[in-house]
Amino acid sequence: MNPQVGALAAIVTAIFWSATSTFFTLAGREVGSVIVNRARLLLASSFLLATHWIVMGEPLPLSALPEQWFWLALSGLIGFVLGDAFLFQAFVWIGPRLSMLMMSLAPIIAAVVSWFILGERLAVIQIGGIALAISGVVVVMLDRRAGATTVENKDYFRGLLFGLGAASGQALGLIASKLGLAGGLSPLSGNTIRVLTATSILWLVTLVMRQGKSTFDALLAQKQARFAILGGTVFGPFLGVWLSLVAIQNSPVGIASTLMGLSPIFLVPIGRIVFNESFTWRTLAGTLAAIGGVALLFVT
Repeated sequence: MNPQVGALAAIVTAIFWSATSTFFTLAGREVGSVIVNRARLLLASSFLLATHWIVMGEPLPLSALPEQWFWLALSGLIGFVLGDAFLFQAFVWIGPRLSMLMMSLAPIIAAVVSWFILGERLAVIQIGGIALAISGVVVVMLDRRAGATTVENKDYFRGLLFGLGAASGQALGLIASKLGLAGGLSPLSGNTIRVLTATSILWLVTLVMRQGKSTFDALLAQKQARFAILGGTVFGPFLGVWLSLVAIQNSPVGIASTLMGLSPIFLVPIGRIVFNESFTWRTLAGTLAAIGGVALLFVT
């Protein structure tokens, strides 16, 4: 375990996930989030299979042990299929601001669960750093679109529960990945197993529902969406998730997931440039608080 490598991989992952969120938002406005999810996993599977063949010398991680396949496949099911399904529905019911606010609970869930399952202990100052970083993220998310009337929505409480389900899916998926990577399995192999499992399950459901043709028709009709999905896939399920596995393999899950959860901080300037969003001194204060929390995570 190399904590410095894990921390760096987690921060780069957060940057990549900021980029992929931007790409997928642009694509989702054109063809819808469900089609984006199907297309990104299909592309990611293709990229990973080719990369795994070139780097590892085999198209599939056949050298992985059965228990490693089990945990990583379970991680793909929990994270990519169930977790994303909860998240996308939360977007519909309560919007992206509250949904991402609920997603900021993922590091807490991961840290608590990994404390009991993996025996990972955090120092008091590290726990304080996690709390401060999460507080900064929460402040930033609450400051965006302040005054929205989502409380009046009849699906408000169900949306909060689905947001909590998405955060739980992310946290539990990371922990299952940590168990699957035990024994020194390559993060590239681990990511390949996760994405292939999720893709197989999601597209099996798509074909059973007879929505395969309509999915490709929508993609063929929107050129900009295709390029945005391609960019989002490269920075998300391909490179982003790969680096996230490097992060959790070299750092405690609680710390790695906290650093990876800083994407909203990096989305502040992206939102200003790409979506013409404004931000206030409260947003800047939250950013500084999050950075301070991250700094505390390096104190041993």
